[in-house]
Amino acid sequence: MRIISGKHKGRNLIAPKKLPVRPTKDMAKESLFNILNNSYYFPDLKVLDLFTGTGNISYEFSSRGVEDILAVDAHVGCIDFIDKTVTLLDMNIRTLKSDVFSFLQRNTEKFDIIFADPFYDMDLSDFEKLPQLVFENELLLEDGVLIIEHSNHTSLAELPHYKNSRKYGGSVFSFFEM
Repeated sequence: MRIISGKHKGRNLIAPKKLPVRPTKDMAKESLFNILNNSYYFPDLKVLDLFTGTGNISYEFSSRGVEDILAVDAHVGCIDFIDKTVTLLDMNIRTLKSDVFSFLQRNTEKFDIIFADPFYDMDLSDFEKLPQLVFENELLLEDGVLIIEHSNHTSLAELPHYKNSRKYGGSVFSFFEM
């Protein structure tokens, strides 16, 4: 995986092969950050990265100047890899080993951007729970956005708060707002 822009532009990171992850492809990640760059000033953002996996999205936000990032994943190997990378690159990324759904139910922090990249084969009912918990618990700051990455075989367009989606190869980013 490669950091595309910012302080660590061009830096390649190699995650252990044993992690149960599917990092966001560079082309899709670059397109997503081009969209976000037109709407947000990164140094002012507070970001939540759910199902963070290798931390790919968190590293990109940090490299672009975001100082307040929380990365959540249930897999201890993922959290350990992120913690080592954060130390190596001197990034401001906090990690939390937790089931994402439990975290969303008990969390009280609010964020400008919540990014979720669950397993593509997750049950549709669990995909539906993500925006439900985010909006019921008012986890977005004013003008905040929830972005869910999913397979092009899954449609989230009928869910409340859905705004639009962008497709890149087999990946789709669905955007949700108040």
